[in-house]
Amino acid sequence: MTGRLEAFSKWLQLKKYQLEVTLSVYMFTPNEKFIFYSVFFLLFSLTLIAMILYLPQHVQFILGRAWFYMHGDEVFGTQSQLVKSVLLQGQGTATAAATAAVKATAAAVKAEL
Repeated sequence: MTGRLEAFSKWLQLKKYQLEVTLSVYMFTPNEKFIFYSVFFLLFSLTLIAMILYLPQHVQFILGRAWFYMHGDEVFGTQSQLVKSVLLQGQGTATAAATAAVKATAAAVKAEL
């Protein structure tokens, strides 16, 4: 456990060093560093909170749109109406086996919905 903790600590130190060198934070005075890291932490925290709160809803919305674009608006409604009409028409003329097969198909479609 201590080895992992030390490795994580070294990784964090490396990332802090990379940040300071990349953005020239190492040249700041201690007060400027405090302000910089405060603003950085604030922006990072707000971004993380926004991702946690809104990303799942956004992904669900995008998947719903993708489903709509691929399958259309009334795919399942049209299929269920078709099965119901076949069931109603098949009561008088179709055999019992055909009616049972259509009912089984209707049950499978309903289970998928």
